[in-house]
Amino acid sequence: MDKTLTARHQDILLATARKAIESCVLTGEPAIESMEDSALNAQLGCFVSIKQNGQLRGCIGNFQPQWPLYREVAEMACAAATKDPRFYPMGKEDLDNFLIEISVLSPLEKITDPNTIQVGVHGIYLEKGSYRGVLLPQVAVEHQWDRTMFLRQTCAKAGLPTEAWKSEDTDIFIFSAQVFAEADLCTIPLSSTST
Repeated sequence: MDKTLTARHQDILLATARKAIESCVLTGEPAIESMEDSALNAQLGCFVSIKQNGQLRGCIGNFQPQWPLYREVAEMACAAATKDPRFYPMGKEDLDNFLIEISVLSPLEKITDPNTIQVGVHGIYLEKGSYRGVLLPQVAVEHQWDRTMFLRQTCAKAGLPTEAWKSEDTDIFIFSAQVFAEADLCTIPLSSTST
């Protein structure tokens, strides 16, 4: 990524995501405050992951942003909390026990040589016909996958056979991400506001 978000930007985005999730669960709409900072208004894709008790609880993202980054984060946070089809929507009882991780994405880069993929640096986005799958860079590290396993698991995520990445009609894209997360439940109070 060309521009790295500062620790202050990261804290603001984490607080924005938390506030959006709380508002979305309680009212059905994310609370979003407009921000002037140019870094927070960049047109960048992002994924927001929610974890509970060390387990994934929701993850939604977008490579092609529709809004400035701060709003994209809020919208994806709300979607991760309530619209990830793998999980039931978060309820009021979930709001005192979750952590947020945000991945701000570089643009997709199409590759022809899978050896280009660097585990721990790149995420994979894969397309074959109407099938699509994506895994963030940190997933391969968390599961201690090598490049081949990372490709196989991305195929599986797309609903494809695990060797589909070898097919000539499969398009493979890589991307990098700046990943940051709340350290613990006490880092950001529930009443946080962004300034």
